[in-house]
Amino acid sequence: MKREILKLLEKALKKLAEKEKFDFKVNEIEVNYPKSEIFGDYTTNLAMILAKKIKKDSMKIAEEIVGLVEKPSQNFEKIETVKPGYINFYLSEKYLQNKIKEINSLKEGYGNSQMGKGIKVNNEFISANPTGPLHLGNGRGGFLGDTISNILKKSGFETVSEYYINDTGEQIIKLGHSVLKDNQAVYAGEYIDKLNKKFKNIGDAEKIGEKATEIILKDIIKKTIQDKMKINFNSWISEKKDLYASGKIEKAIEIFKKKNLTYKNQDALWLKTTQFGDDKDRVLIKKNGQKTYFISDCGYILNKMERGFNKLIEIWGADHYGYVQRFRAAAEALGFQGDLKFIIIQLVRLVKNGKEARMSKRAGNVVYIDKLIKEVGRDATRFFFLMYSPDTHMNFDLNLAKERSEKNPVYYIQYAHARISSIIAKHKTWNAKYKTNKKIDFSLLTQKKEVILMRELNKFPELVEEIAQTYNVHKLPYYAIKLADKFHSFYNDIKVLDEEKPALSEARLELVKAVKIVLAEVLRLMGVSAPENM
Repeated sequence: MKREILKLLEKALKKLAEKEKFDFKVNEIEVNYPKSEIFGDYTTNLAMILAKKIKKDSMKIAEEIVGLVEKPSQNFEKIETVKPGYINFYLSEKYLQNKIKEINSLKEGYGNSQMGKGIKVNNEFISANPTGPLHLGNGRGGFLGDTISNILKKSGFETVSEYYINDTGEQIIKLGHSVLKDNQAVYAGEYIDKLNKKFKNIGDAEKIGEKATEIILKDIIKKTIQDKMKINFNSWISEKKDLYASGKIEKAIEIFKKKNLTYKNQDALWLKTTQFGDDKDRVLIKKNGQKTYFISDCGYILNKMERGFNKLIEIWGADHYGYVQRFRAAAEALGFQGDLKFIIIQLVRLVKNGKEARMSKRAGNVVYIDKLIKEVGRDATRFFFLMYSPDTHMNFDLNLAKERSEKNPVYYIQYAHARISSIIAKHKTWNAKYKTNKKIDFSLLTQKKEVILMRELNKFPELVEEIAQTYNVHKLPYYAIKLADKFHSFYNDIKVLDEEKPALSEARLELVKAVKIVLAEVLRLMGVSAPENM
């Protein structure tokens, strides 16, 4: 619907520009939802933006634009102007009523699109070093990445969820020393104690680190991701096998050399990343011959390029913010022509009984994500993490997450879904008693709270499309809260199955079925369950 309104405005604006002799870029037109529903379903401040350009009263411009809008389809009830120059669009009841039929026909396919057709996306997230269990920060990035993949798939993108395994380098040697518990140990915790008992007699830190890495990845990280977090990765990429053993590292170096982008300084090999916007050039190979972490990034980018990805999404922790520009420079130096998106996850604080639970992976007192899921449940864990934009710090309220009441938003939404399931189950008995015409009369749905519900359902496909472009996943849980809130308000005021109004009851039943479908789909995208009863 936003696209239809944009097309109407573009045509009207073209006519106005010819009349008033001015230039205006079409991409400056914005159509949004009004702050209050009394101002319709969609609004634009186009006239006010234009008023500054052509020095004319914004209300007069708004009225001129409305006058030039081609006769809209039956989808609109009216288009009106409001001071100081807003143009508001009101959807017709018939359009909203037809939306119920569309939802119940498409079911979970409602909101699907082909906007990403032909675009291959690599969505890399978590990618924690295989040196210990996953913590809250990994959980935050993991649930965000998983939801982004779900949204992209629903929008027609060919999406690969990928985990990058840093299974070679200094961190593996450090892990070996930690297992040995010698003076170079950096990691601690119960898992280290168990590994110490298993490998302490080997003596070689690097060999121990390699063996410990395999166990941590298989028995801790993958089990947490697959069994507890319920995230399914399409691809697990090993730095050791897929980059070094496959020759991707050497190939990347050769590409740089052929482009005259490398030089020697103090016996080290450098890449001219400053030519691509980096603040300084970066070392590829140290003077002792040791390859840097950065050259692994270069090999990994080349690996993704050769697999044909058009879009790369990198979800990193806050401590990796400084790596963004050098990574972007490496991609450009290698010749990557696609879209490169970075999402930086800010820190998480777990708050329990008003106190913060400290986190430190190396000190051994870290809060692991599987422990949190065990305490509050996967649904609450996922939902609470997704409620925050990744660029904001968050406090995870443990007490609220465990609460079984309407104060807990995930409980509130799931209760709405369960309540609708109960209505549908009750209808089977009800329908046997009050046999009605099989043809549903949707025109009966005209009460205010019925219309409000239909309006909210209409927004879902646009929300999916928006998130597929912006990755603002935090808008998804808030949409679910709003839809559940409007359903509960509707349910408290309106009798769905009314013995005196069987035809209206059937129409209302179709409405609540549509609400159930959309609620369930929103929860699925977030990886949260939709219970039939509570």
